[in-house]
Amino acid sequence: MTTNGTDKLLLDVQDLRTHFFTQSGVVKAVDGVNWQLAEGETLALVGESGSGKSVSALTVMRLIPSPPGKIVSGKILFQGHDILQMSQKEIRAIRGNKIAMVFQEPMTSLNPVLTIRRQLTETLELHLKMNKKAAKDRAVELLLMVGIPDAARRVDDYPHQFSGGMRQRVMIAIALACDPKLIIADEPTTALDVTIQAQVLEVIKDLSERFNTAIMIITHNLGIVARFAHRVNVMYAGHIIETASAKDTYGNPAHPYTLGLLQSVPRLDEPRKSRLVPIEGSPPDLTNLPKGCPFRPRCTFAIDRCAEENPPLMLVGEKHWAACWVDVKTRRPRP
Repeated sequence: MTTNGTDKLLLDVQDLRTHFFTQSGVVKAVDGVNWQLAEGETLALVGESGSGKSVSALTVMRLIPSPPGKIVSGKILFQGHDILQMSQKEIRAIRGNKIAMVFQEPMTSLNPVLTIRRQLTETLELHLKMNKKAAKDRAVELLLMVGIPDAARRVDDYPHQFSGGMRQRVMIAIALACDPKLIIADEPTTALDVTIQAQVLEVIKDLSERFNTAIMIITHNLGIVARFAHRVNVMYAGHIIETASAKDTYGNPAHPYTLGLLQSVPRLDEPRKSRLVPIEGSPPDLTNLPKGCPFRPRCTFAIDRCAEENPPLMLVGEKHWAACWVDVKTRRPRP
């Protein structure tokens, strides 16, 4: 599964498995995923809650809580070096420096008792060895960059003095502090209203283009995917079940689950009274996955083979892979 052709490969995830060992059993949150990300590319990771999106991101950052979590196997090659083989000292030098993360809820991610200046300058002093004055100047510059007005004064405010949208901008500023090569944005607009969502996403897109920063965005919002992503990975039950360009994902979905996600989203070109088509049923219990394809109990395209074998990703178009035994266009088994 390649990225944008000739673009330089930044991240290469190979057969990654992250499991959680609980009293109820082994939760296979990420179970054998493969994907790549090129420099400057924006990759979207979509799927229902519990599909393994956030665990994939936390695994890349080596932030899986242990116990109960454990990275069972696989490789995460960042600029050719395997993150999973690095010492704690080596990974700390990368985390926040070359790979940064924007977390889902800024109010719980920002420290409420530290000023915004301290939370920005800490990273600069640690990774870039800046002195206090240079770090403060850079902090003000970063706040201006993400669109916070009167940054020289507001840099000494506390998180509770900012609105939700402004706190998320601060999180983006912290992520950008050391000019990282990759930013992982985990549901960066979940707690924001629609107007602020668009503003925050435009900031991320603009900064990505200006600094050639790769973005991995985790989201439920398929509108975000259509506007900002180059490629899309659709996850279900710990597996990537479809990967394609954003254009192909919307225009030519090849997996019943992807088709179901698209049909459950309101469309402006549909009559106002038209009903949405939900995906029936619930995601499977990851401690007790059914035999065969995990999506089969909810799938209207299922055939006998789906109950016996879990399909691998198969090439169904140009740089377009899907893990399904059935062609969703013809409803016939794939040759």
